[in-house]
Amino acid sequence: MTQLNPANLAAIGASVPVPGYDRTQVTPGIVHLGVGGFHRAHQAMYLDRLMNEGKALDWGIRGVGVLPHDARMKEVMDAQGGLYTLVLKAPDGSREPRVIGSILDVLHAPADPDAAVEAMADPRIRIVSLTVTEGGYNIDAVTGEFILDEPGVAADLADGAVPRTAFGLVTEALRRRRERGVAPFTVMSCDNVQGNGHVARKVFVAFATVKDPELGAWIEANVRFPNSMVDRITPGTTDDDRAEVSERFGVEDAWPVVCEPFVQWVLEDDFGLGRPPYEDAGVQLVADVEPYELMKLRLLNASHQALCYFGYLAGYRLVHEVAQDPLFAGFLLAYMEREATPTLEPVPGIDLDAYRRELISRFSNAEVRDTVARLCNESSDRIPKWLLPVVRQQIASGGEFFRAAAVVASWARYAEGVDEQGEPIEVSDRIAERLVATAQRNREEPTAFIADRSLFGDLVDDEAFVAEYTAALASLHAKGARATLEDLAAR
Repeated sequence: MTQLNPANLAAIGASVPVPGYDRTQVTPGIVHLGVGGFHRAHQAMYLDRLMNEGKALDWGIRGVGVLPHDARMKEVMDAQGGLYTLVLKAPDGSREPRVIGSILDVLHAPADPDAAVEAMADPRIRIVSLTVTEGGYNIDAVTGEFILDEPGVAADLADGAVPRTAFGLVTEALRRRRERGVAPFTVMSCDNVQGNGHVARKVFVAFATVKDPELGAWIEANVRFPNSMVDRITPGTTDDDRAEVSERFGVEDAWPVVCEPFVQWVLEDDFGLGRPPYEDAGVQLVADVEPYELMKLRLLNASHQALCYFGYLAGYRLVHEVAQDPLFAGFLLAYMEREATPTLEPVPGIDLDAYRRELISRFSNAEVRDTVARLCNESSDRIPKWLLPVVRQQIASGGEFFRAAAVVASWARYAEGVDEQGEPIEVSDRIAERLVATAQRNREEPTAFIADRSLFGDLVDDEAFVAEYTAALASLHAKGARATLEDLAAR
């Protein structure tokens, strides 16, 4: 067994592909906030691919953890010299491992906020990228406005505050660059948020303007915020994954990353200080990301929501088990074909029928072992952004939306905190306490859950939506998830 670290790369390279470039020659060009599994399976992988071709050696990544629990990632990456094993899991059971070397180090902002700020203020840094989750942008789901009174944001806005949030850290770094006469970096959002670049611009300008109106105006005028669409199913790393990397490949890696073979990145080519030659690594550089972005959010991401609550209630715990069930697969395809796709414009170079069927195949990959519970997490940040726009657009156009309404009902039923076998459900959400308390009134007040206007806006006032939602909720209570889906399939 060989411990993963720079000193052991030559030994590891006998059985697993390792960086073919001299990592001592790699210099930082990117700071990334939110170093987790997805970033390491996606953006860092693309850069490693370029570096193995002798390119982009001046675009090394310095990671920054913003949350307290990110301390563990720093510990692991420090011990491993920034190295980790990425393992692609194909449906046929084959594995494709590779040691990735594009991350130079990881900082922990809660422990040393000034070091994180100075990392971004470094003139060598030309891009600050983000994977801070859908909820990390602190946007009101109904108004679309930046929430200034969120406790962390409010604390960062106080005079003399030491920055703690992503907003405070990035804004302070930009302030220092402006003060020192250093051109601003590009802020590159890689989160599943519609118009993620536009949203990033909105929130950072809003924060900076309250902090310092002149700085806010300077950021709005000078900082680039490209839009992007990112895609690769990346479940959380388990002890079984660590054991497999150790036993199968002989590598002792405290935090490997496992993912599906499929990967996609569509990126708006809008950078202020240059960028790596991403197109040489397979990234699609385009003028307009929106068609690709809406395709992914409304077909893949919303379909994950369509399968997870129904699937969990029916007793499934792994995503592939749900997707391999013909009843569930049929429901997902019907949602995608009849409700989501009519809200999309044509997507250049994409056959949407083939894309929909490929999604079912990807979800059915038993080797990935993605969990249903992971997809059920943070629903209050996901349903309003991914599914409700489909509902609203279909209502406006007179199209079908009863399947999407049923998905909302399945979330409400799941949020009651008890499954169909009477076993407790651990609802993981930033507002879990509120959601569960409301959902537990479902039987007495069928519209209680959707009456939360901070999540659903005025949908509770739409009679057609309420009728479909309450009918599905009543069916879930009376018949259960499977019978409810059977009824929906018969319509």
